[in-house]
Amino acid sequence: MTDNVLVILSCGTDNPNRTTRALFFAMVAHKEGKKSSVFLLDEGVYVAKKGMITNVRAATGDSADDHITYLQEYGIPIYVCTPCAKSRQISESDLIDGARMAMGAELIRLACESKVISL
Repeated sequence: MTDNVLVILSCGTDNPNRTTRALFFAMVAHKEGKKSSVFLLDEGVYVAKKGMITNVRAATGDSADDHITYLQEYGIPIYVCTPCAKSRQISESDLIDGARMAMGAELIRLACESKVISL
């Protein structure tokens, strides 16, 4: 069994519950001793744009921004689908600390090496 956990998120500010939950699960996986990472695609790329999720909260009151801050503090990789970001006019310079652009081949590599949670 692998200790790698990949959380794939395809929604962003359009679905605050799923967005917050995805980041929460990446955080929990890390706290449980797993090597976690996050891959953002489609609308999920907005999560990695500076200032976009400051006020995003789940119905439970959890803050997506708090979870992102945890991921950043612990160096959890945040991958941003390059064509998804570019089609939304998001450039590398727009990304939060700890996030970087990545292509589909990297998603496949990560998925093949990890247990996957997709939201």
